Amino acid sequence: MSKKAVHFGAGNIGRGFVGQFLHASGYEVVFADVDPDVVQALRRQSSYEVHEVSGQRGTATDHVTTVSGYRSVDNRLEVDDVVRELATADVVTTSVGPRILPSLAATIGRGLAERAADRPPVVIVACETAINASGTLAGFVRQVVDDDDAFSRAVFANCEIDRIVPEQSPGLDVTIESFAEWIIETGPFSGRAAAPEIAGVTWVDDLAPFIDRKLFTVNTAHATAAYYGWARGIGSVRDALAEPAVHAEVLAVLAETKALLVAKYGVDPDEQQAYIEKNLQRISNPHLPDTTGRVGRNPLSKLSRHERLVGPAAQLAERGLPADALVRAVRAALDFNVPDDVESRELQSLLRAGAGDELLTETLTGVFPGHPLFPALVAVIGDKVRSCRVAA
Repeated sequence: MSKKAVHFGAGNIGRGFVGQFLHASGYEVVFADVDPDVVQALRRQSSYEVHEVSGQRGTATDHVTTVSGYRSVDNRLEVDDVVRELATADVVTTSVGPRILPSLAATIGRGLAERAADRPPVVIVACETAINASGTLAGFVRQVVDDDDAFSRAVFANCEIDRIVPEQSPGLDVTIESFAEWIIETGPFSGRAAAPEIAGVTWVDDLAPFIDRKLFTVNTAHATAAYYGWARGIGSVRDALAEPAVHAEVLAVLAETKALLVAKYGVDPDEQQAYIEKNLQRISNPHLPDTTGRVGRNPLSKLSRHERLVGPAAQLAERGLPADALVRAVRAALDFNVPDDVESRELQSLLRAGAGDELLTETLTGVFPGHPLFPALVAVIGDKVRSCRVAA
């Protein structure tokens, strides 16, 4: 029997990472997207290429994979078709962005309701750069599915994904780094269903250390370089890291997150330092030129309570450990002002609205009075608000 996977989000990560892995594992991939141009391009073109780049050789592309045999549906105009695909899927994955997950709940709920009760549960994995993304999606689905039997027809498993996908030229082909990490937790499958066979996936009992290691190293470094670089008018992350002052700030935040990982999980300091150095090489790959504007986008999400800057800073403060560099990176993020990024516009609007510094700190970071990090965040957010008033 053939295997089918429905993937929400046919962007570069969907096609070049998740879709590639599912295709390599023998799944017929059905891409569901709200962009009619992407949906139609997938229908017109019977295959696309994924160009993998390591940056370790003289040529840019090390390996090319052809992905074919897929289908596409419009998740805005063809919802009934999406529901039918979900009802018979073996695996459902997403790469739409954490803030978009709630919009998928009703469609997924309908798919579960129409799923035959004697079919094995569908495995749902939200491949988002966010903690507990699949669990969060499960919560949204549960809000629209009252039937316990229907809800039990899915297994929601959290994951950690790591692969750099820079801005791309138009078209379906994707250039992506050769390094890839996709780790999925095994706990939700216990006694309910067999974990699906997906080539390249690592299965672990405890996902938390891997999520924190990646989020507080790769994403923290990437965001820090982007925000400091953008403020200096530097277009690429690679060039930002080549700026001594930016490089020093990136090393400073990584020294703090390293201290957190050692204290929280007992990570070997030398192993974490090697992981840091490896990932600084990755984000400096000359064949994957990523822009500070792209990496810095969605600043409200990146400044939230459990994300890459405030998250580790709060945990360090709770342990009585310094988080000065992370707080400085929060201040740098507040300067990110890119008009074509929705969250950037929202952020600048909040900063100009004249709310009190403490209320604004709570709103932006989810950190409240009484937390040991709160005074430091109030200070940098207040500094930004005052600079907005002067500029006005």
